[in-house]
Amino acid sequence: MEYNKYCEITPDIIRLANMCAENGVIDSELFTKYEVKRGLRDLNGKGVLAGLTHISDVRANKLVNGEQIPTHGELFYRGYNVKDLVNGFAETDRFGFEEVTYLLLFDKLPDAKELATFKEMLAGYRTLPTSFVRDIIMKAPSKDMMNTLARSVLTLYSYDDRADDTSLPNVLRQSLQLISMFPMLSIYGYHAYNHYHDGKSMYIHNPKPELSTAENILHMLRPDSKYTPLEAQLLDIALVLHMEHGGGNNSTFTTHVVTSTLTDTYSAIAAAIGSLKGPRHGGANIKVVQMFEDMKKEVKDWKDEDEVSNYLKKLLHKEAFDHAGLIYGVGHAIYSKSDPRSVILKQYVDDLSAEKGLMAEFELYSLVERLAPEIIAAERKMYKGVSINVDFYSGFIYNMLGLPHELYTPMFAMARIVGWSAHRLEELANNGKIIRPAYKPIHDDMSYIPIENR
Repeated sequence: MEYNKYCEITPDIIRLANMCAENGVIDSELFTKYEVKRGLRDLNGKGVLAGLTHISDVRANKLVNGEQIPTHGELFYRGYNVKDLVNGFAETDRFGFEEVTYLLLFDKLPDAKELATFKEMLAGYRTLPTSFVRDIIMKAPSKDMMNTLARSVLTLYSYDDRADDTSLPNVLRQSLQLISMFPMLSIYGYHAYNHYHDGKSMYIHNPKPELSTAENILHMLRPDSKYTPLEAQLLDIALVLHMEHGGGNNSTFTTHVVTSTLTDTYSAIAAAIGSLKGPRHGGANIKVVQMFEDMKKEVKDWKDEDEVSNYLKKLLHKEAFDHAGLIYGVGHAIYSKSDPRSVILKQYVDDLSAEKGLMAEFELYSLVERLAPEIIAAERKMYKGVSINVDFYSGFIYNMLGLPHELYTPMFAMARIVGWSAHRLEELANNGKIIRPAYKPIHDDMSYIPIENR
C-alpha cells in the first residue's frame, strides 16, 4: 500500500470514528453521582492526593483560620524556594542548571568541589554512541522534534548492555546520561530535519566540556556558535524554572505510573516525553508566541488599552487567532494570584528585550499581562483567580533567543528530564505498588446475540 494511501482517512474510518464518538461520551452528571474527580482534580481544581514526595512543593494557598486562601504562588525544590536559588546563582554570575540538578537528584546543595566533580561527570556523558547521529537521527527525520527525541531515547535502549537493570546505581547512571544527551538529541534532530526537508546546510557542533548546559545549547544550535552572556544566563534560568513542578504534573505522574511497573528507564522517559508533547502540557509556549504574532498584526496601536482589550475579548469569543476561545499563557491548574516562575522570568526579560531592541514587544506583553486576567474574570465564571503562567514569558524569551518553534517543547524536556529522573529514582527507592487507580464501569450487562440474529 502506498504511504499516502496508508495515511488516508477513508469514509469507513470516519463512519467508525463517529460510532466511537457516539458511544464513548459519558453523561457528565454521572461523575457527580459517583464522586469521580475528573482529571484527578476536585471542583476547585485541586489535585487528588496520589502520592508523597521529597522533591518539590507547589504552593498557591495558605491556611487562615482553618480555610485555604489563595496567595501568590511559590515553588520549592527540596525545601529551597526556587526564587532564592535563582537569585543565589544569578547574583554571582554563575550558571545554575547543573547545581540545581545536583540538588533535585541528591537532596543537597553541592559544595564547590562536589559541583566541579558533578559538572565533569555530566560533561563526560555528553557523547552519543558511535554512528548514532548518522544511523538514527539523520535517517527518516521527523518534522516533530518531540517525536524525534522519544524515538532516540527508545533506540538508546539497544546500545545499553544494562538497559533493564532497575537498581538505583544503574538508573542513576542512565538518568545522568539522558540529562546530558537531551540537548544533543533534540538539536541534532532539528538540524537533520532542516537539512533533508528544507535543503539547509547540515552542521553538527560537538558540545564543549567547559561550557554549561545552557551555553552548549546555544553553541550547538547556532551556525556561528556565538551568544551573549545575557542570552546564556536567561536560557539557564529558564531551564532551572522548568526542571521540576511537583509529582502531579502530567508527565511526571506518567513517569511515576510507568516506573511503578519496573520497566526500563528508556521506556519510562519516552512515555514522559509523549505526555509533555501534548499541547495541554508542554506545547503552550508556542501558542503564546503565535498568538502575539497575530495580535501584533491585528492591533494597530500596541499601547491602546481599548484596542488590545477588544482583541483579547475576540480571543475569548473564538473570533481571533485559532478560534479556540483561549488567551494562551494566562491561567494555571494550581496558581491563581501568580505563577512564581513567570514572576522570576519577567525580572530578566526586560534586560534581554532592551538588548534585542524589542522593548515595544515587551510593553505589549506587560499590557496583556495586566488586562487579560481582568477580561477573563469579567467574561467567564471562575472558581479561582487567573494570572499569567510560565509559558507567557518563556515563549517570548525563546523567540528573542532565536530558537526555532520546533524546539520550544524539546527545550522544556531538556529541563524536565531532571525532574523526571528524580521522581523515577524516588519511585524505585520506595519500591511501592504498581499504580492502578479504579474506573467505575457504567455499562449495562448484555446477552450475547448470534451473528445471524443481529
